[in-house]
Amino acid sequence: MKHTAQLSNRGGWWRLYVALMGIPGSQWPEHDFGPAPVVPTVAARSQVLAEFGYAFTDGAEWEWTEYSETPDDDTSTVRLVASVRVRLLDGGAP
Repeated sequence: MKHTAQLSNRGGWWRLYVALMGIPGSQWPEHDFGPAPVVPTVAARSQVLAEFGYAFTDGAEWEWTEYSETPDDDTSTVRLVASVRVRLLDGGAP
């Protein structure tokens, strides 16, 4: 089964999680990288995903999206979210 991993930043803290949409009662695995002025490396993200029991799907690349904290307000703070498709490794959680 394929899922989406996302990396987001709130208040200077980077957080990585796997969105388990449509799985009743699931706890989304998540990891806080802590406060950091730079984006966690792809290697660091990959390591955390492996600890969760996931790996990038073949050919998957991180895609960045920006959105306004207040929709339709072009003076609002801009937030960034990165997404990548991941697959469950053998023996991993859903």
